[in-house]
Amino acid sequence: MATEKFLDPRKMAHWPGHMETDYIYTLGIAGEKFFLEMKENGRIFGAKCSSCGVVFVPPRLYCEKCFHKVNEWLNVGTQGIVHTFTVAHVGLDGAKLKDPTIYALIKFDNTEGGLIHKLSNIDPSKVEIGMPVVAVFKPQTERTGNINDIKYFKPQE
Repeated sequence: MATEKFLDPRKMAHWPGHMETDYIYTLGIAGEKFFLEMKENGRIFGAKCSSCGVVFVPPRLYCEKCFHKVNEWLNVGTQGIVHTFTVAHVGLDGAKLKDPTIYALIKFDNTEGGLIHKLSNIDPSKVEIGMPVVAVFKPQTERTGNINDIKYFKPQE
């Protein structure tokens, strides 16, 4: 029974046979709007709380500060700053990378949150916290509606 409290893990039962675990992950209202704007228009959107004025990137439906529903969308632009970063020398498979990959938390003016993404077109030794960067999007025909529609961020010229 699901409401039983087991004090002895040896007495726990198991589920015989096959248990279906298929599911569909949805982006939700905020995620769908966020990624649709990237895919169709090459814009990064945030959501603004009409009660306290906080703008969240990525967008949320409820304000984390005052718990009001967030229903105002705005373009935060494609320019941000490097809030923090790391340089990876080893890939996900554990193999040494030919060239290091730079990952950074990009913050946008007057917003809470930010995006973690790759930095490119810069030597890792030249990256600095506070450095202005700009998003480089894939061509629209190659965008699929996910975070990788942004190819990378590069130093602002």
